[in-house]
Amino acid sequence: MSAEPGIGWKGPPPREICIVMLSALGDTVHVLPVANALKRAWPETRITWVIQPIPYQLVSGHPAIDEFVVFERTKGLRAWHSFRDVTQVLGNRKFDLLLGLQVYLKAGILTALIQSKVKLGFDRARARDMQWLFTNRRIPQHAPQHVQDQYFEFLHFIGVNPKPINWDLQLSDSEKEAQAAFFSRIGKRTCAVVVATSKREKNWTSDGYARVLEEVESTHGLTPVIIGGPSTVERAIANKIMTSTKATVLDTLGNNIRKLVWILEGSSLLISPDTGPLHISRALGTPVVSLFGHTNPNRSGPYRAFRDLIVNGYEQHSREEYPAIREYRDGMKHVTVDNVLEKVSLALERYLITEEEVT
Repeated sequence: MSAEPGIGWKGPPPREICIVMLSALGDTVHVLPVANALKRAWPETRITWVIQPIPYQLVSGHPAIDEFVVFERTKGLRAWHSFRDVTQVLGNRKFDLLLGLQVYLKAGILTALIQSKVKLGFDRARARDMQWLFTNRRIPQHAPQHVQDQYFEFLHFIGVNPKPINWDLQLSDSEKEAQAAFFSRIGKRTCAVVVATSKREKNWTSDGYARVLEEVESTHGLTPVIIGGPSTVERAIANKIMTSTKATVLDTLGNNIRKLVWILEGSSLLISPDTGPLHISRALGTPVVSLFGHTNPNRSGPYRAFRDLIVNGYEQHSREEYPAIREYRDGMKHVTVDNVLEKVSLALERYLITEEEVT
């Protein structure tokens, strides 16, 4: 399959493409349909992705990526060693196309250091941290839209069709075995729950989660499973929930990203604020009840799916229309237990496949 005609790429397919997207699990998920589309369009093209260690755990071994170069995040003068390490790994290679999908300074510096004929980035209006200084081609300005669609603008610019849109997150055989053993021990359907993010304003209340998880277990018969990372904030909120809820909750907080993936893949439902596992869940097709109040769900909600399950504390009044802009609000206080339980019931009614249907 060849690429569709476009304004940004002429001549034979690029031999090598470099993607610069270092961090944030959600953004990492959004890169996958871009990589898949590039590989479909140009199957002989070699794709290299510069990435940080935690998101690398998520996508390591992905079939569309030929090479990962891991950028170790460090601070101060040591940060220059990380930049040096990346350039040493890449050596004197010169890419035909670099996609600068991340707009912050470290990604911009890497874009400047990596050799590429075409360095494609965001238009100047969206290029935060002066990213436009490090690129030599820029996608046109566009009306605000979902982050996933913003990444697809790069494909449109070079004439590559993003459809069919797929993420292709796969489990290895050993992960499938671990998953089967885990859910066999539980013996019931599960509801995965993310209780905190790295940004305090996105977080809901521990008391709210405690009440919701009681209903998830007693009314719907699902075992609540807390998932997430090892941060002190997540640990503290999880502890508060587990000491104040009557539900029997499994705690799987830790730094194993792949375990989080297979728990999500095997769960009936996810309840989550705006954070990485929400987008992983969307990519896997697991229904997600998403809690929004600080960030804009039109910009960073689950992409083209499970929109009916958004608990929307962001909107200022019912049926408010607002563009997908990066605008923050103090709306998590508007998310109520009743709101969340209503969406949980809707999710199980619309999306849960019963054992009878399976057999």
